[in-house]
Amino acid sequence: GIGSRFGGGIKQLEPVGSNGEIIMDYSIYDAIEAGFNKVVFIIRKDLEKDFKEVIGNRMEKVIDVEYAFQEIDDLPENFEVPQGRKKPWGTGQAILCCKGIVNEPFMVINADDYYGKEAFVKIHDYLIQAKDKPGKHDYCMAGFILGNTLSDNGAVTRGVCKTDSNRLLVDVEETSGIEKAGDKVVAPTADGKTKEIDKNSYVSMNMWGFTTSILTELETGFVEFLSDLGDHPEKKEYLLPTIVDHLIKTGKAEVKLLESKDKWFGVTYKEDKEVVVDSFKKLIADGVYPAKLFD
Repeated sequence: GIGSRFGGGIKQLEPVGSNGEIIMDYSIYDAIEAGFNKVVFIIRKDLEKDFKEVIGNRMEKVIDVEYAFQEIDDLPENFEVPQGRKKPWGTGQAILCCKGIVNEPFMVINADDYYGKEAFVKIHDYLIQAKDKPGKHDYCMAGFILGNTLSDNGAVTRGVCKTDSNRLLVDVEETSGIEKAGDKVVAPTADGKTKEIDKNSYVSMNMWGFTTSILTELETGFVEFLSDLGDHPEKKEYLLPTIVDHLIKTGKAEVKLLESKDKWFGVTYKEDKEVVVDSFKKLIADGVYPAKLFD
């Protein structure tokens, strides 16, 4: 995708490592180390050539690679693109594109987020033993500490999580405008004021572990979503956190929150890139990654 807050350009393909690596290089390195053996890139068809040149062709030498293409007009029968719509339909549609390509438990990540190693290991190990029960899907999610996921260059959107005593997800509240205010973290409210959010809260960074049952749920849910777009259909998005939240609240899924204390970073804003580059330099200096990831 093209990041509007990033200031144009394809932020997922921005080089950040000492040998031109992009954030995805590090994520795939961590995934392979954790035990994953296949990667599916979900991209727009018109990005395929550039994408393969920047990362895809390289990755094919170290892991099984497949592609899924997310297009605005890839819709169920009897639906059409609303007038004025410019973008595909969001993360829910993106994962649905993998139906027929992914046939085993899988993890979902954002291409422009650095998650650290811990969550990859925890999700991999969870998926090894995950089993759907009759009427109840068995999923998991990496829960990051809010204070570890903020940008110094502007507000961010995070899914603030609530869990029960077994650390099963109860609620994900998509909260926009979250930013630092001195030693506090705040977000705007509907009445124009601000509310403080505990910086030790768990948040979702769209790093999920699913069994293949999610693909059937997404397929059914996409038809329901398109059937009730309401006002401004050209802007509506079919979002993965909203879908998972609905499955939890209707009793169809249990989602285990797996805590990660790693510090997140990513390129939400153009100004974030320098921080990301410096962060990878430090990780390399500390021996977390080799200077050259893949030979």
